Amino acid sequence: MKIKYNAPVALTFTIISAAVLILSQTIARGLIPAWFMAPGRGGFNAGSVRGWVTLFTHVIGHADWNHLFSNFAFILLLGPILEESYGSASLLVMIAITALVTGVLNLLLFSSALLGASGVVFMMILLASFTNFSRGEIPLTFILILMIYLGREIVHSFSTNNISEFAHIVGGFCGSLFGFFRPAKRKHAIQ
Repeated sequence: MKIKYNAPVALTFTIISAAVLILSQTIARGLIPAWFMAPGRGGFNAGSVRGWVTLFTHVIGHADWNHLFSNFAFILLLGPILEESYGSASLLVMIAITALVTGVLNLLLFSSALLGASGVVFMMILLASFTNFSRGEIPLTFILILMIYLGREIVHSFSTNNISEFAHIVGGFCGSLFGFFRPAKRKHAIQ
């Protein structure tokens, strides 16, 4: 029996995020704020390459190990299922779009910077509820996940904390759109 690198997008995303956190805590202390935080309103410099890059890379940076573990427990659980259902390249594009949308909306609407993969986690949670989706139907799992996860985020958005519930909601919205408009690949039954 051998170990297989079964979900290249989810695994590579995890490894890169862990490496960035290790580097930021050891030899490159300013790495995360410089390259892995999306700026808030007033902090974006359109003439800076770094500003544009961080609109995507903020999903790689994490504040600490607890933040990273809480996000990547879900990513490592859902990522392989989604890569199997949608393909690695499609999942990578979905992650990039979700990162860009959450980064740009944070830049336009909030003064604080954005850090972490929780928008991607919520995209994956909602997208996973569509893995058995058929045209013309709305999966009950999607409705329940929407009520449980996004409903909780809407309620929590009225409390004062350091969590971007808005990124969670936007990530869930992206996952919902991907699920509706990008159906999972169907496996052909062996007869």
